[in-house]
Amino acid sequence: MTEKTHAAGTDLSANAVTVLERRYLRRDKEGKVLEAPLDMFKRVATTIAEAEKNFKTGRVPSELSKEFLGMMTSLEFMPNSPTLMNAGRELGQLSACFVLPIGDSMEEIFESIKQTALIHKSGGGTGFSFSRIRPANDVVLSTKGVSSGPLSFMNVFDAATETIKQGGTRRGANMGILRVDHPDIIDFIMCKRDQTVLTNFNISVGMTEAFMEAVEKDQDYDIINPRTGEVATQRSARKVFDRIVDLAWTNGEPGIIFLDRLNRDNPTPHIGEIEATNPCGEQPLLPYESCNLGSINLAKLITDDQQVNWDRLAQIVELSVRFLDNVIEVNKYPIEQISEMTRANRKIGLGVMGWADMLIQLGIPYNSEDAVELGEKVMKFINDTAHAMSHTLASERGSFPNHAGSVFGKRGEQIRNATCTTIAPTGTISIICSTSSGVEPLFAVSYVRQVLDKDILVEVHPLFEKIAVERGFYSQELMKKIAQVGTIQDMTEIPEDIRNIFVTSHDITPEDHIRMQSAFQKHTDNAVSKTVNFCNTATRDDVSTVYRLAYQSGCKGVTIYRDGSRDMQVLSVQKEESRPEDTVPRETGKQRVKRDRPRALSGSTYQMQTGCGPLYVTINEDQNGLFELFTTMGKAGGCASSQCEAIGRLVSLAWRSGVQARQAVKQMIGITCHKPAGFGENRITSCSDAVAKAIQMHMVQHGEDDVTHANNGGACPDCGGPVEHEGGCCVCHACGFSECA
Repeated sequence: MTEKTHAAGTDLSANAVTVLERRYLRRDKEGKVLEAPLDMFKRVATTIAEAEKNFKTGRVPSELSKEFLGMMTSLEFMPNSPTLMNAGRELGQLSACFVLPIGDSMEEIFESIKQTALIHKSGGGTGFSFSRIRPANDVVLSTKGVSSGPLSFMNVFDAATETIKQGGTRRGANMGILRVDHPDIIDFIMCKRDQTVLTNFNISVGMTEAFMEAVEKDQDYDIINPRTGEVATQRSARKVFDRIVDLAWTNGEPGIIFLDRLNRDNPTPHIGEIEATNPCGEQPLLPYESCNLGSINLAKLITDDQQVNWDRLAQIVELSVRFLDNVIEVNKYPIEQISEMTRANRKIGLGVMGWADMLIQLGIPYNSEDAVELGEKVMKFINDTAHAMSHTLASERGSFPNHAGSVFGKRGEQIRNATCTTIAPTGTISIICSTSSGVEPLFAVSYVRQVLDKDILVEVHPLFEKIAVERGFYSQELMKKIAQVGTIQDMTEIPEDIRNIFVTSHDITPEDHIRMQSAFQKHTDNAVSKTVNFCNTATRDDVSTVYRLAYQSGCKGVTIYRDGSRDMQVLSVQKEESRPEDTVPRETGKQRVKRDRPRALSGSTYQMQTGCGPLYVTINEDQNGLFELFTTMGKAGGCASSQCEAIGRLVSLAWRSGVQARQAVKQMIGITCHKPAGFGENRITSCSDAVAKAIQMHMVQHGEDDVTHANNGGACPDCGGPVEHEGGCCVCHACGFSECA
């Protein structure tokens, strides 16, 4: 059963408390936690309620803070992570989403890099369009030289992000967007084929209506030089589209964003054009805009007789809109231009989480017409109520300053916030609320938390566990079986009605994913962050179909992930793999028996350039595969040499005991010791990273699978727990790590 805490006034799971202690609660200089979860919620509620003092018609802060506290401790609403972390503290930066402009001059580019560092240091994520940078090999009049192009500068932004790391609380994350009509678009599409580069970026191609029409008609489209604004050449739209599909099928990137669609819904076109979004794609923003987000936990809004609690939902929406508008008032922005633009448009992004859990409680399968219809109804109710509340706030406080000339101003509609709703991934805050993320389906009914010898610790969805006990089919053996298989759809020992409602992301079709995304998008001001999950056997044509369907059904963008297409594999289930008998470690009871060493072995030696000097890695094989690894450091003696020797011994022992090579790679690759950007042509970041990349080189040269895109393996780099792909991002539900936080 899900373990609850004993903290007064909260209903948090033990896992939620762990996440809060690791990432959110105040600490002293020695790292000692200084507040309990309830103290954190009180700190946030009090700080945000204090904004009422800025308005003549404001609520009484002490009374309002109790209402804010109530909806957070009841887990009915949760603001984005920076608000929980920083409200009432010295830093005071409360927004998650930022977009910065990138011009075509060296001065503009490096000014944006500096501003990016300040935003990441404060806990925010940044989005950029690199479309204004002239293409590679284009003329540079001031120096009579040639341009290095947008990709070279993306690497500089990536290195800066790697360096900041935000003090270990929230890691930097970026979205890089390039228009599909930019001359360097093919290089951009291909830039993350190697997953060891641009590791702090999600990338998306900015699609245009003209391009999509050309794809459908199999025509060429114009490629435009951003420096001159002139047509440079033409390309086959179908071939470029197929290249995007191929790379997305290969490893999930790039995603796609429909730029014209974003600007169709731009509420302030007189202020500027939308060119970019936040790192997960759900928040389109103008240059120098930020947005603070919050999410309503739909799983908490069910009545005792299993109906949607519309009255309470309306109350939470109204209170949440006031909360998010107050955040803008008390926020301490890292850059003055951001403060000015954010306060001028006052965009907020109220979204949802717990959608899959709400459907389960209502007995509605996620992949059903009823679910799609209810999704559209729920989001329309939230959006309409949010806009009504923003109208109320406008009567109390005035409309947003850029109202004149906006779409609202032109139709005489007073409103406080230029946008009100956004569907975010909610990775970490959904863990705090012990609910499903955003509008995603369940990823698994049961998954492995830890494996010790043959003892499997299984995490079971609390609603499934509750129903299984009530209906009399619960057993530990069944829970372990579900964790191993990953789906309950073929388990006849589970009643059919239960199998129907506990569908996971791989039980439903990609088309069903898009239908649900489209249903919520119809009544969302900004965009919907969602991942369309494919099984490993999905084809490129399947991906192409989903991209076209996303365009046709009104989505503003889409991200896909094909299971197993990255070595950063989603490991939410325990899979028992069958291997040839002679490659599996022999077991006697629980005792593993390692392979004996023959008198002679053959192998190869690789020279790797590290920050400690050249490292020589020798890899030997026996008849069953990789057997042992030796290291020699060019600089004799010292810690580096002894640590490399220890790595070699442990890797050798692991291989001789049956551990697969790629598992060793996953544990070591990407560990950083010196220069974050890496040394040498292989961008070596540490001695262990060098060993991992030497193993990769050896496997490729000997015809094994190419694992050059491995990055911290299939487990969370912080705690080793399972990671899930949701909203275009990897999230660990064990400790709260988020690739895009």
